[in-house]
Amino acid sequence: MTVRFCQSCVLPDSRPGIEIGADGVCNACKGHAANRIEIDWAARETELHRIVGTARAAKAPWDCIVPVSGGKDSFWQVIRCRALGMKVLAVTWKSPGRNALGQANLDALVRLGVDHIDFSIDPSVEARFMKKTLLETGSSAVPMHLAIFAIPMRLAVKMGVPLIVWGESPFMEYGGEKGDSDLNLLNHAWLKRHGILQGREALDWVGPELSERELEPYCPPSEAEFAAAQVRSIFLGYYMPWDPATSLKTAEAKGFRRRAEGPKIGLYDYADIDCDHIAVHHWFKWPKFGFTRLFDNLSLEIRNGRMSRPQALATIARLGDQRPSGDIEAACAFMDLPLADFAALEEKYRDHTIWTRRNGRWVIDGFPVEGWDWPEAPLEAAA
Repeated sequence: MTVRFCQSCVLPDSRPGIEIGADGVCNACKGHAANRIEIDWAARETELHRIVGTARAAKAPWDCIVPVSGGKDSFWQVIRCRALGMKVLAVTWKSPGRNALGQANLDALVRLGVDHIDFSIDPSVEARFMKKTLLETGSSAVPMHLAIFAIPMRLAVKMGVPLIVWGESPFMEYGGEKGDSDLNLLNHAWLKRHGILQGREALDWVGPELSERELEPYCPPSEAEFAAAQVRSIFLGYYMPWDPATSLKTAEAKGFRRRAEGPKIGLYDYADIDCDHIAVHHWFKWPKFGFTRLFDNLSLEIRNGRMSRPQALATIARLGDQRPSGDIEAACAFMDLPLADFAALEEKYRDHTIWTRRNGRWVIDGFPVEGWDWPEAPLEAAA
């Protein structure tokens, strides 16, 4: 099929959650424009203060849990929650690929004045789980996302914390139905809809490689337990405008450091920098969906008025597909996966409704950048 690319930003309709109308504009762009006009941010701020007041009135040991990685958005969440007068318990799933810069930024975040739990899962379990999901679904990030969601939710229930404050709302930033009741709540219904989880729960992965006990850290509390504990789990980005430029400026003023070598993957030298495995997840968007992390970043820049679409396309042409070879090697070593097997997985999960083999190369019809250096197609792909 011919992939359609939004004529306002640069996202394709092959991206999960993106729909492009007859006018050539995607739902994410339309939603962003509508938010600026239609949302009563003052009313939402009032609602946020009401939620905070209820949480503080509970007189729990902590008013809220803030899931953090040490990224710029984590800083923004903590700073905003502290400004609202809340005692914060910051909670981190420790990536087995955390690097020195990630640790330094996390340390700076804790120095903002929060209690902090750095939750590590047995690296052997992480490696086997990561490898299993990559082999079976073409995604290395299923374990990461399961842990990121489950650990704060379980701790909130076990420790009696009444509120969890997440960052941006993905459905608001990247496309979702207007009026969707899940826009402001990260709950079990939201988890079931989150595409990265492949529609599966942690225990669905039990098998010869992984036992039920080993997968326990990836399991959220049951829906009944969560409801009984009366934990409210919200996206801060639902209650106030979310802009990476704002959170970056705020974070840098408090000690957050960018990546000196430039972007790991995508446009930003301040995103996806704390872990030497995350770029592998982003890379698989290319064979599976025909776009890269760069397309997401550039589309946000366009919507926020900092870049034109022609400038974004020129940036794509300049930076190319950004294959993260170093991170691929590091992740493969961690998973004990030969690089040849990884290359085979790239071809296994290439979507042939998006990619066409032509003159010995894989191409995407309708691609908006002229003169693209298309990847060579293995001979066996000829069939």
